[in-house]
Amino acid sequence: MGYRQRIATFVILDSIIVITAIFFSYFLLHPTLTVYSLPTLILSAITLLISHHIAAYYFHLYDRIWSVASVSELLTIVYSVTISVATASLMQYGVQKDVYFRVMAVTWMMHIIAIGGSRFVLRVYSEQRIQSIHQKKYRALIVGAGQAGTVLAKQMRQSINSDLIPIAFVDDDLNKQKLKILDITVEGSVRDIPKIVELHYIDHIIIAIPSLTKTDIQAIFQHCSKTKAKVKIMPSIEAVMTGKLTVSEMREVKIEDLLGRDEVELDMNAISEKLTGNTILVTGAGGSIGSEICRQVMKFNPKQILLLGHGENSIYQIDMELRQSISSETKIIPIIADVQDRNRIFDIVSEYRPDVIYHAAAHKHVPLMEFNPMEAVKNNILGTKNVAEAAHTFGIGYFVMISTDKAVNPPNVMGATKRFAEMIVQNLSKNSETKFAAVRFGNVLGSRGSVIPLFKKQIALGGPVTVTDPEMTRYFMTIPEASRLVIQAGTLANNGEVFVLDMGEPVKILDLARNVIRLSGYSEDEVKIEFTGTRPGEKLYEELLNEDEIQSSHVFPKIHIGKANPIEKEEMECIMQKFQDMTVYEIKDILLRLANRKCIENKIDS
Repeated sequence: MGYRQRIATFVILDSIIVITAIFFSYFLLHPTLTVYSLPTLILSAITLLISHHIAAYYFHLYDRIWSVASVSELLTIVYSVTISVATASLMQYGVQKDVYFRVMAVTWMMHIIAIGGSRFVLRVYSEQRIQSIHQKKYRALIVGAGQAGTVLAKQMRQSINSDLIPIAFVDDDLNKQKLKILDITVEGSVRDIPKIVELHYIDHIIIAIPSLTKTDIQAIFQHCSKTKAKVKIMPSIEAVMTGKLTVSEMREVKIEDLLGRDEVELDMNAISEKLTGNTILVTGAGGSIGSEICRQVMKFNPKQILLLGHGENSIYQIDMELRQSISSETKIIPIIADVQDRNRIFDIVSEYRPDVIYHAAAHKHVPLMEFNPMEAVKNNILGTKNVAEAAHTFGIGYFVMISTDKAVNPPNVMGATKRFAEMIVQNLSKNSETKFAAVRFGNVLGSRGSVIPLFKKQIALGGPVTVTDPEMTRYFMTIPEASRLVIQAGTLANNGEVFVLDMGEPVKILDLARNVIRLSGYSEDEVKIEFTGTRPGEKLYEELLNEDEIQSSHVFPKIHIGKANPIEKEEMECIMQKFQDMTVYEIKDILLRLANRKCIENKIDS
């Protein structure tokens, strides 16, 4: 019903009630009346009608939403009716110096009952309509009976568009147990979630505590994972209260939420000093880490950023993203180039003279590199050598290489080539104006080629989800956090350090698979997990440092300095000169022996 139709309907309805009430009151009391003047009664009815509509307009009786009416709305009806009846009584006294007190008293009472009753009927109808809609909604358990949970429950109840209806709260505050909020009971604490879900047939669990850390979310999810209910997280209370987000915009719990890691605050001044107003070159800028480094760097308003990559589509995508999503005076220069092309790399560094180089270009897929070791050598070793030596030649301020935890005791070609690349950087730093550093970290969630996208694709196909070994563990970090810490580590570079990012506790791939299945709304009975055996070059667990490299102290929160030592420059150069003449097996053998710091026999001519 439109606004004008609502007004017209209420005006007509109240007019009928006003006219009917005064005459009905008279006939109800007629046997006891001794004085009666029909003209006065008609005049009273007209006065009552006019004064009622004026009072109704003043008290907004016609433009209120009566489906959510409360005591305050009932009081406005009393005020309006009292004023209109009093006005009609004054008219009677003015005309005939007398007032029909009993008639006007009954009229006043009937007005309140009839007008208030008509509005009450609207509310009852609305509540029954909402209740019938709620019967088709999903039953929700709200975790957190504070301000955020209360706002959430209220919006759920009032919003017809919401597909959730609140059934119960849980909260660890003992003072709130068994209390009612909006007529919804706090049924227990977080540890009672499985029992409450089963008892009340809960479909959805909503975490409504915006201040939770990731560790807290992980603890709550452990209890939620024992149920079949879907788990969501409410947006911040500020976002809901200000109208930026609504209840319907609650997000799913992400695998990133379950890492149990709280992000560290960066030294913004140190980073700004290195980046703001300077020229930054990022190799591998179209990749998962490279593109995120570009996004993070752009926040510091560099003079220009060079997006260097071999794949034109990935460079085009990050170029367009940065231009469209970030308002900055930074000049964005997309460059299609291969780090293996030494002359091209030297020309680029010579032309633009970047202040900082982040070298993220690399082949990172372990099994693929086992079958293509020469490609790993060309990209990871020779490519790094080209970019690093260009930085050294032209006196670039800082060079930061992205390494990997797989460079530690590597049983695979990819890890060995990355360790070899670290050695190149370390050797160059000995006699260079450029501040060189390498940064090691483990797997990043959501990167291309990581297990998370694979698991999600397998789940979408109905399973099975493939895990290589039930004991396989890996370190995980989100792409944004890894990229920010890489940039922070770059500010600490001084003399060829191998920085190691604190990856927290290793995660079992089996547990990760179970969580992804759970977050996708399935159980292990619905989506099976299948063990396939380890692939070529894989280890059951990863290390961030060798035993002789371990240095426990942090140089910055979540950043260590490793004590990795390079081999002699002459020996390294000799090995690289022989790569082209080696067979695949010889390349793999020499790389693994060297990276694992074993003695190299005299098979290589000096």
